[in-house]
Amino acid sequence: MTLEKDIKQTKPFRNNIEKSIVNVMFTNNWLCDQQYKMLKKHGITLQQYNVLRILKGHSPEPITINGIIERMLDKMSNASRLVDKLLHKGLVSRSYRSDDRRACDVTITQKGIDFVNELNKEIEIFQKNMSNLSEKEFNTLNELLDKFRGIEHETTN
Repeated sequence: MTLEKDIKQTKPFRNNIEKSIVNVMFTNNWLCDQQYKMLKKHGITLQQYNVLRILKGHSPEPITINGIIERMLDKMSNASRLVDKLLHKGLVSRSYRSDDRRACDVTITQKGIDFVNELNKEIEIFQKNMSNLSEKEFNTLNELLDKFRGIEHETTN
């Protein structure tokens, strides 16, 4: 199905730039919705999963809340609140720093690592089933998206 059919577009886009921007936004929302449905079955949000992936990638070293925020995909998320929810589930641990009482170190627990490893098995199946692009096409897509964002950086700096 084309973007125009998916969003029930009745008039043509003004240009390919507009269409590309809408297509990226629509595809992002579609992808997030697909992931949301999968993660909901496990009692976790996309943002919480992102925090767990960050912590697992940084493991066994601790990371501060600010370090998590710098690495998050969704910069609008409240990382402290997300960590609190994951702490309540026993998936992460938190310790306050003696040198700075305002900062805390966060680490993923073994339960959190096991949880992410189990999720990753399902995510691999999800990823294999979600697209009919070849490896070469994925490389091209990634290069184009990186280039697209690079143009934005050049105009704002």
